[in-house]
Amino acid sequence: MREKWRKKFILYLFLISLFALTACTTNNTTKEMAREPKVKTETTNRNKGKKITIGFSMDTLREERWLRDRDFLVAKGEELGAEVFVEAAEGDDALQIAQAEALISQGVDVLIVVPHNADTAAAVVEKAHAAGIKVIAYDRLITNSDIDLYISFDSILIGELQAKTVVAQVPKGKFVLIEGADTDYTAQLYKQGQMNVLQPLIDRGDIEIVYDQWTEDWNPAVALANVERALKVNNNQIDAIIAANDATAGAAIQALKVQNLAGKIPVSGLDAELAGCQRIVEGTQLMTIYTSIKDMADTAAEAAVKIAKGEKITTNSTENNGKINVPTILLEPIVVTKDTIGETVIAKGFHRQEDVYKNVKQ
Repeated sequence: MREKWRKKFILYLFLISLFALTACTTNNTTKEMAREPKVKTETTNRNKGKKITIGFSMDTLREERWLRDRDFLVAKGEELGAEVFVEAAEGDDALQIAQAEALISQGVDVLIVVPHNADTAAAVVEKAHAAGIKVIAYDRLITNSDIDLYISFDSILIGELQAKTVVAQVPKGKFVLIEGADTDYTAQLYKQGQMNVLQPLIDRGDIEIVYDQWTEDWNPAVALANVERALKVNNNQIDAIIAANDATAGAAIQALKVQNLAGKIPVSGLDAELAGCQRIVEGTQLMTIYTSIKDMADTAAEAAVKIAKGEKITTNSTENNGKINVPTILLEPIVVTKDTIGETVIAKGFHRQEDVYKNVKQ
């Protein structure tokens, strides 16, 4: 009897041990299953555990200033611990969209866009948003889209400064307007600013606009043809040229040289390119506008990193793009003339004095 009871007791202990082992195994499995979703959540967090990536979709790298934008933005991104991937479409709308799609497919955290065509680039914004990627318009606004942020200089003020500086030199006379690309919304803002200054003088009869043309794709060859045409139809009888940027100003001055008019007719500019600054000290270009490209590139990189981290962005303006009032950061432009070139672009280290005065005896 005692032996029978002992066997039952051993069997009872065995069953208890087996139950405890099963329960422990089940409990551990449950804990592992509970931890699994947390791992997945972390790996699907766009910025958790990996370097922030920024896509920079550019219209072109054919002009000096855009090379600087690229270099400054890439450098600032690296300083902030981010990696910047750059694509340039060289004025091809379809290519810019394809390049932007490639950046989106790579899974960049934020996309910065310099649009070639303000309207066409709206497709880029739509594709990026579908992938959960926010978009910053850089220097040029993207129209008719839900763009997340716009960073530029005060484009209307730039146009006003161009016109005011030329008018101060030539308060009356026949003016030629060589604008940027009409597909570039910013170029339209430059013209709006110019006309804010010129229209009252036109109404008063002091100024006459004798030639007014856009420059397709900001192409200097197109600007050259336009100025040649303006001179021909006016028998060289013009008094001033308002050119939208330094590249179009250079084309205008090239046309003026052929007619022995370079230096006799004031020409405006924008971007403070080295060639433009050299023409200013040589006396063939009246002025340019210095917009600190480094400041804008740094601001864009900083904003992109903050967006990627979910941090707040401080803006100082809004810009209506035809669909929404876009949160905007506007930076201040500076007029550069022969008298102020030393205290602006040279003092700020944008150009070296020896480079600016390369063709001038000091």
